Amino acid sequence: MNITHIGVDLAKSVFSLHGVDERGRRHLRRDLRRAQMLPFFATQPACVVGLEACAGAHYWARELGKLGHEVRLINPRFVVPYRKSNKNDHNDAEAICEALTRPSMRFVAVKSPEQQAVLTVHRARALLGSQRSALMNQIRGLLGEFGIVLAQSPSALRTRLPEILEDADNALPDLAREIFAELYERLLEQERCLAEYDKRIKRLARASEPAQRLMKVPGIGATIATAALATGGDLSVFRNGREFAAWLGLVPRHSASAGKCRTGRITKRGDIYLRTMLVHGARAALRTAGRRDDALSHWALAVKERRGPNKAVVALAAKHARIIWAMLVRDLDYQPRPLGA
Repeated sequence: MNITHIGVDLAKSVFSLHGVDERGRRHLRRDLRRAQMLPFFATQPACVVGLEACAGAHYWARELGKLGHEVRLINPRFVVPYRKSNKNDHNDAEAICEALTRPSMRFVAVKSPEQQAVLTVHRARALLGSQRSALMNQIRGLLGEFGIVLAQSPSALRTRLPEILEDADNALPDLAREIFAELYERLLEQERCLAEYDKRIKRLARASEPAQRLMKVPGIGATIATAALATGGDLSVFRNGREFAAWLGLVPRHSASAGKCRTGRITKRGDIYLRTMLVHGARAALRTAGRRDDALSHWALAVKERRGPNKAVVALAAKHARIIWAMLVRDLDYQPRPLGA
């Protein structure tokens, strides 16, 4: 028995395996508990192992790689067309194995523990940011029940809430005043933690030479630079910058038939966090584009004039993704292209 490809359906406790030989004939179909995974693969001859890119996949890819296997991570979206019949663990493992053997299949780069550690900082910061937004919205909603309406900006809430708590003439009940004071303290604590995460990200950026180079691009700061380095992994797996932008979901979806091609909104595939950060960075760069005299800024302003600010922001974010790919893969410094060049 010579198993050349094994598809593994990852789970929390029980994993399903499907193995085939070089002719595609099945020689393995079994379940393994978590503790049995590494001992089993340690006894297997080196082969190609396919995993869906999901929670824990990068850990298993690194561990199985240490045992001499070639591990490839597949986007779950690309596995679905190869699933036969109903969805269950064994059919999923077979579909992964089938997708693994396709010569045109695209794979996800395996992240290192250091990259995942940086992403942990970003994920924790994003979670805290969403909790802060939820808390601020809750405070505004509760104040509205007492006829006190505040602007939506965070600065307005930070400024006005202490004044409201100290105002004895606003008919706010004592119990509600106590609760709002507690919520305000919680808000201050969350903002302090967010500031600490921002400082940590800036320290990570200062310690990374590639991040320092990326931060020279207008609209790319420490957050985007470190997130791009940790999320993208080895960008050389993408043939060009457009593939990287497409992987992030920053290219328009299109439908072609009978020689006619219709384009629509961006696909929004790939990593949501990095795509969101790139869009925010592009929005900041577009606001200051009039102060710069380079070809990219003039192009962005022309798109804004022709198609509106929102489409210009997304188009500029896609440009930034291509620039990131070129700078990291080709080891280049950012050099803005002059007008007319």
